[in-house]
Amino acid sequence: MAIKITDECINCGACEPECPNNAIYDAGTAWRFSDGTNLSGIIDFGDIQIDAEASQDAISDEIYYIVSDKCTECKGFHDEPQCAAVCPVDCCVDDEDVRETEEELLKKKAWLHQEA
Repeated sequence: MAIKITDECINCGACEPECPNNAIYDAGTAWRFSDGTNLSGIIDFGDIQIDAEASQDAISDEIYYIVSDKCTECKGFHDEPQCAAVCPVDCCVDDEDVRETEEELLKKKAWLHQEA
């Protein structure tokens, strides 16, 4: 599963620089698949193709947010999600709506960083 940021977030920003996939964004900030990854140009995403550099709408206008399509729970990088480890108010929690196995998370990491 991915991690989400709850509305208890105090917008301190401690989590954002810790994410190895650049999946965390400030409130109201547009995001891109290419941010902090090795994705570029037109990429296959499920059944569709999208431009990795295309700006995507912010998921939240009020608090920091995590793009679940980029979150790997730090698998392959760290033993635990770094956002949760540094959050002073414990608002980086498991996202019950996005369930993924460790194998799926590692596959996502390899895709994001274009590992062979």
